[in-house]
Amino acid sequence: MGLKETSAVKDKKVKLVDGEFTPTQASDILIALIDQKINYHKIENLQHWEQDHNNDPKPYMMRIQELEKEKEAIDRYISEFRKAGKKLRVSGILTLKPVD
Repeated sequence: MGLKETSAVKDKKVKLVDGEFTPTQASDILIALIDQKINYHKIENLQHWEQDHNNDPKPYMMRIQELEKEKEAIDRYISEFRKAGKKLRVSGILTLKPVD
């Protein structure tokens, strides 16, 4: 498929996770996903720094901090269900779209 044909391409949906989980399982899944994203930003920051030592790390560090806060919020949220002995439904769909 050529680049000229991308406007006719439909979005691609990827079902990453979909199911009922114990609070511990849900926490493990979500924390693992966020940790992967944090590691991605750390590596991106390092790669850009290696190319240019004057590279501003602030955007990467800010995103990492946001993700760390999300981990804390997830932990607080899930702990309520853990105390109540309830399961959680976790659904995660990624959508891929061509960008012009």
